[in-house]
Amino acid sequence: MEFAIRTKWNSEFVDHEPITVALSSTQDGVRVTITAPFFNSPPAPGGKPGEPFPQLWDYEVVEVFFLNDDDQYVEVELCPHGQHLVLLLNGIRKPVKDELPLKFKVTTDGNKWQGEAVIPSDYFPPKVSKFNAYAIHGEGEGRVYEALNPVPNGAYSNPDFHRLDVFQSISFQDLLPRNHEMKDLSNIWTS
Repeated sequence: MEFAIRTKWNSEFVDHEPITVALSSTQDGVRVTITAPFFNSPPAPGGKPGEPFPQLWDYEVVEVFFLNDDDQYVEVELCPHGQHLVLLLNGIRKPVKDELPLKFKVTTDGNKWQGEAVIPSDYFPPKVSKFNAYAIHGEGEGRVYEALNPVPNGAYSNPDFHRLDVFQSISFQDLLPRNHEMKDLSNIWTS
């Protein structure tokens, strides 16, 4: 599956080559491959590449969200400087775990970057049915918030990536068939 982020959070079109998010199956979970312009704005966070970094959303980042019908979701943030942030949420903005480990590698080539992460299958809530992806870059008045599935233009005055009503359906069972058969949250959610 491949998606292109062509709009800002409020449905206005972006003014650069769209960021792409590709999803594929792996033996361990779901591979997320990001291909994006490298804005290098804001500068790199102080964290070590390959490690979780708190509040990564304050930097240049691409985010993917996987949601089920019970408002349980995993949020994965990937930074072109190599840091990441994984949150498990049980209800809107109700994290139960954060800063989880993740296999994530990044390559940059001039004004482009590519990141590849493997999200372990037990990070996903049961029966994932919806998806959204976002990107953030820039600083101050030039901060840009982009969305694969944006809110209708004029519907809201501020970006909010936790508006679950704008997430779109995804055939997640094609990527991770055993997820559709799960009845309960994995141990990583409940321990």
